[in-house]
Amino acid sequence: MAEHYEGFSLGSPVVIKDNTEYTAPMCLICFQFAPDSDTPLTIVANRDEFHARPSRSAQFWEDSPHVLAGLDLQAGGTWMGVTKEGRFAAITNVRRIPAPHEGSISRGKLVADFLRQEVDCESYLQALHHQGRHYNGFNLIVGNRQQCWYLSNHNDAGPRRLAPGLYGLSNAQLDTHWPKVEFAKQALERWLAQPQDTPLYSLLDNCQGYPQDQLPDTGIGQEWEELLSPAFIVSPSYGTRASTGLHIQQDKIQLQEASFNAQGQLAKLVSFEF
Repeated sequence: MAEHYEGFSLGSPVVIKDNTEYTAPMCLICFQFAPDSDTPLTIVANRDEFHARPSRSAQFWEDSPHVLAGLDLQAGGTWMGVTKEGRFAAITNVRRIPAPHEGSISRGKLVADFLRQEVDCESYLQALHHQGRHYNGFNLIVGNRQQCWYLSNHNDAGPRRLAPGLYGLSNAQLDTHWPKVEFAKQALERWLAQPQDTPLYSLLDNCQGYPQDQLPDTGIGQEWEELLSPAFIVSPSYGTRASTGLHIQQDKIQLQEASFNAQGQLAKLVSFEF
């Protein structure tokens, strides 16, 4: 029997039937972009998804060996990744009911296509800006050691080149003041301010929810707003599936990714340095 989560899908209800119909890529990202420093990018992110959706944790791709990323085994895209040359990309959905439009192409393809190609950041996003209606709502971050760009298809602003700084992103526009976004920015800012033994990927493991009067109204109903309010989500059907920490330094790249089961317990940890 299909499970029915009224209103959760971006644009229509979510119906889970034969593990084929649902959508929700990475849902919390915090990063510091500092191109003139020894570490141009420091990013920590949680991927929230239905547990029934099959995926593979981060590894170098067989068909694109320069790409290090997880893989959505259902649609073939990814939620976040980096290349050996230091190009990176990450995506979140936009949670808004009703949605302005419904797309037919997996949003994970946007990250995968950028990582596979050698296209200029601005050119890639400019072309995508004119095709945004083909996708459900997304926020896309792309960049390299010298530049970082942001694009959402839920506004008309087009690609935006980001100045050096600290940014937070969930399921609304960049730096929207949701409680978990503010928590993520504060956690990363503290971590960056002084050396710590805490792994970067674990900074967003906070399961604390927030009072209703602090939560957004995105049209999914109070129960779902409360469920999705923590930085780290735990529930039997939907939750934080992976937490990723990525350092892009001038002379090397480090990535660690933890995968979790439906109880929020660590299931796998992978680590790369190159």
